[in-house]
Amino acid sequence: MVVLAALLALVSVPAAPVLAAEGPAVKLSTSQAGTGGSLTVTGSGWRSEALLMILICGQAVPARGVPGGTNSCANADGRAVTTDAKGAFRKKLPVAEPPVPCPCVVHVATVTGAKAEADAVLQVAGHAVEPLPAETSDGRLSVLSDTRLDGSGGLLTWFGAPPARTLVLTVGNVGTSEVKDPVFQVGTSHGVFAPQWEEQRWRGTVAPGGKARIELPVELTGGAHGDYTVSLKYGGKVLAEQPWGVGRPWGVTLFWILVFVVVPAALYRVGMAVVDRVRPHRPGRSRARPRTPVRLRLPDLTLRLPGAHAPAERPAAPSTLPWFTPDSDPGTAGRLSAPHDDSPPTPTRKGST
Repeated sequence: MVVLAALLALVSVPAAPVLAAEGPAVKLSTSQAGTGGSLTVTGSGWRSEALLMILICGQAVPARGVPGGTNSCANADGRAVTTDAKGAFRKKLPVAEPPVPCPCVVHVATVTGAKAEADAVLQVAGHAVEPLPAETSDGRLSVLSDTRLDGSGGLLTWFGAPPARTLVLTVGNVGTSEVKDPVFQVGTSHGVFAPQWEEQRWRGTVAPGGKARIELPVELTGGAHGDYTVSLKYGGKVLAEQPWGVGRPWGVTLFWILVFVVVPAALYRVGMAVVDRVRPHRPGRSRARPRTPVRLRLPDLTLRLPGAHAPAERPAAPSTLPWFTPDSDPGTAGRLSAPHDDSPPTPTRKGST
């Protein structure tokens, strides 16, 4: 009996924490506050080291969540918080009026990772209150298969064109009436930012208990890269989320590198050409003349050859001035003619010997 009691005690001890960690929960320090005040939000049961976003949203109740999405929340006054190792947090939140009437809640949701959210009722003093819209059969669609993104990038995407994919999933109608031409909201978010929603109508009819294959186009802005998340919402509820890793458009980077390298080099060459055109010519400087080929004379070549003798050089002819000819040169006239006497002849007498 003692052993049995000990076993029962061991089994019953861990039961308490298991029941306490059923899911994420949110508590407020006060259930009513006015604009300009603040309250303290505490939570438990969340993932450890999870990034959460805390917002005050209108037209919502904890049972239905936030049908209008973050468009019904005071996004500018929201706060981000990270849970501790036990999945708990504590954060002070300023009270602000949401863009739509109450009933209002403090909405807490994960930013990254698996989807998790929780709400707590809050009365914003002085803010308008309107009844919630009646539920329709349009909110009875559910996802039957895993979502995926079909398609791939091309050469234009590598040069900065907008990346595009097709969101494919299968939905089923779990309601009692048919759903005709449902309007979905497709949102894309980057990092910790809230999704940007865009309405897309799917043409077709889903009968009660039937299913249909849904294909919706998704497109990002030009030059987008990094980790994105594609979300699908219908009837105010998020039906599916799909991660999307977009590569960097390296063609744009290559283009700018060429611009910053080629254009300055071209401008430099054009500038130097203009400078050479307009620069004045200096008299002391002359352009480089082409070199004349070196010609070797035969005597020089003969002297450089081993065992060769240079031919005897002929004596140089005497030089004369340009205004004298060889016949009229006073220095050469005496040497070229025979010797003679320039004195007048002596007369002779007759009969003398």
